Amino acid sequence: QVHVLESGGGEVQPGGSLRLSCRASGSIFSFDDMNWYRQPLGKQRELVASITSGGITKYADSVKGRFTISAENSKYAMYLEMNGLKPEDTAAYHCSVRETYMGNQYEYWGRGTQVTVSS
Repeated sequence: QVHVLESGGGEVQPGGSLRLSCRASGSIFSFDDMNWYRQPLGKQRELVASITSGGITKYADSVKGRFTISAENSKYAMYLEMNGLKPEDTAAYHCSVRETYMGNQYEYWGRGTQVTVSS
């Protein structure tokens, strides 16, 4: 069983910063990629940023230049440094970890951490 836990959410003013953390634990042996998604209240979930085990990163256009994703592979940990936060960044942020094991790909999800940007 694999557990995924996010932390670091909170409430900040526009222009502020937050650092989200995600860590997978349990029966995980490697990962293909780790991803941050967000879902504003009443809206669809969107991919914010992702990082492969080889360090290749990808960002949504709306966060490029403001958010930075990083990972510590040996710890199955991932981080999202968020700067220049805007009210439209308000959402529940979820972490997912994808692993290929015995030829099958699995995706594990955390419960999320709330980010609120408000003056």
